[in-house]
Amino acid sequence: MELKQIKELMAAMEKAGLKRLRIKDKDKYELELEAKDEATPHVHHVSYPHPEIHHKFPSHATPPYRGHLPEEAPKAAEKPVEGKFITAPLVGTMYHANSPDDAPFVKVGDRVDENTVVCIIEAMKVMNEVKAGMSGTIAEVLIDNAHPVEFGTKLFRIV
Repeated sequence: MELKQIKELMAAMEKAGLKRLRIKDKDKYELELEAKDEATPHVHHVSYPHPEIHHKFPSHATPPYRGHLPEEAPKAAEKPVEGKFITAPLVGTMYHANSPDDAPFVKVGDRVDENTVVCIIEAMKVMNEVKAGMSGTIAEVLIDNAHPVEFGTKLFRIV
C-alpha cells in the first residue's frame, strides 16, 4: 500500500468520523489506522505477511464508512495522567539505543535532566538525538523500540 493511499484513507476516516480502521490484504499487508484525537488519524500498526488473514474488502473497495464496521465498546472515562511528556520533535523511527546490542539510553526509574539523551529518531538515514528537555524521573516508556513516530508523539512520561 502506498503512502498516498494511506493518506486518502486517513482523510476518509476523518470525514466519516471513524476513530479506527483495520484493513487486511491476504499475504501482503495488514494496516491499522487509529485517530489519537478527533482530527488526527495516524498509522498505528503495519505488518507483513500474515498468511492466515482473509480478504475482508477487495483491494479496489472504498474505505468502509460508519455502520459498515462493528462498533467498539465505549471506553471507561480515563483519569488524568500525572506528569509531563517528552514528545517527538520530528517524524521518523524511534530507537531506544544506539545499536541493538547497546543498553537503552533510559529506562523506567532513571533520573534525567534537560540534557539527558533519552532516545534517537532516525529520519532520512540521519540519527537525531532526542534530549529530555526537562528534569525528573522516567515513569513510563510509551513507544516501543524501532517504531515510527510523528511530530508531537508522546515518547516518555516524566514525573
